[in-house]
Amino acid sequence: MGLLKFRTVTVLLLALFLGGCTTVKGWFSVDDDEGRQPAELQDYEAEISIKKLWSTGVGSGQGDAYHHLRPVINGETIYAAGNDGTVMAIDKTRGKKVWKEDFDVPFSGGVGYGSGMLLLGTSDGLVMALDAQTGIEQWSSELNGEIMSPPQTNGSVVVVQTYDGKIQGLSAEDGSEMWVYDSNLPVLTLRGTSAPLLYERFAIAGFGNGKVVAFDINTGAVRWEARVAIAQGRSEIDRIVDVDGSLLRMGTTLYAVSYQGRVAAIEITTGRKIWQEEISSYVGVGQGFGNIYVAEDSGTVTALHRNGQGVRWQNPDLAYRRLSAPRAVKGSVAVGDLDGYIHFLSQVDGHVVGRTKLGSNGVRADMLVEDNVLYAFGNSGSLAAFRVSSLESK
Repeated sequence: MGLLKFRTVTVLLLALFLGGCTTVKGWFSVDDDEGRQPAELQDYEAEISIKKLWSTGVGSGQGDAYHHLRPVINGETIYAAGNDGTVMAIDKTRGKKVWKEDFDVPFSGGVGYGSGMLLLGTSDGLVMALDAQTGIEQWSSELNGEIMSPPQTNGSVVVVQTYDGKIQGLSAEDGSEMWVYDSNLPVLTLRGTSAPLLYERFAIAGFGNGKVVAFDINTGAVRWEARVAIAQGRSEIDRIVDVDGSLLRMGTTLYAVSYQGRVAAIEITTGRKIWQEEISSYVGVGQGFGNIYVAEDSGTVTALHRNGQGVRWQNPDLAYRRLSAPRAVKGSVAVGDLDGYIHFLSQVDGHVVGRTKLGSNGVRADMLVEDNVLYAFGNSGSLAAFRVSSLESK
């Protein structure tokens, strides 16, 4: 079987696996599946107030494939897109529609924002730039690979990562190609890519080979490489080490996590590894209370000391519930799950302090937090805002 055909079959298998199981090993092993059923939710004592402020529908949401169409906030507006081509600008305080546009394209990469532009990608490899004030298309550019994360821009260059292992720099003025880098994608990968992170002159991205690479944003020249995970094992499945989750920057430190690998803190200007911890996740990391939070592929939520002193706490109660990336809000850390629940864990020791529900089809996309308000985009297209407060101030 040729490489292209083999990869196509792999994509289909992994898309199915990620829709129904938690790990690659779980997909290929019936015995493992029996032991990897989502944990039943346990009773808890509420310690926070969670008030839904508003909710609205955004097209078909994530659609039928394994997409992570995450919204983005700029000022008083939250922008969101659905797989069916819907794009909406919504007042983040009241939940009222500012504008809505419908495009006949299958959006697969969530919304990026910069310099008054909204940037989106499709499963057909189309990059679209819209005017953020009106939703009117400014330009579009055709690439070769599916775009599964939000394009990013500094106002001059648009940086786009595609599922075929490439990252490209496009002119923010008209979408023309400025540079391209090919990471030589492994034969087997998870279905997804991290979103590029822009910092000063750097464009930084994680790849399916377990590396994080920093580029000169104007030329595409590689400035440094850092290996987050080393492929190990005899089978291609055991050797999957994707860095798929969102990268996190705090000051000049970058945090990244890989599947079947590690979470690592990296000096952002040099690529020097500051610390690392063995851990496996495909949804990225969060931070708060001096911690780095990781939702492991096993469903365990782990808090690591940000200074590299190891694990602060772990909570395994949400085992195999296919958690979203953790987000800190009002003394708690929130994760969405496969049934649409959003769980709130104490940042101090990880016990459950609250829970709410957004639909029943799951919460996969990265959630957003501003001013103690959590914004969650459900898989079926429901976008909602929740204010989190202490019970005393309810």
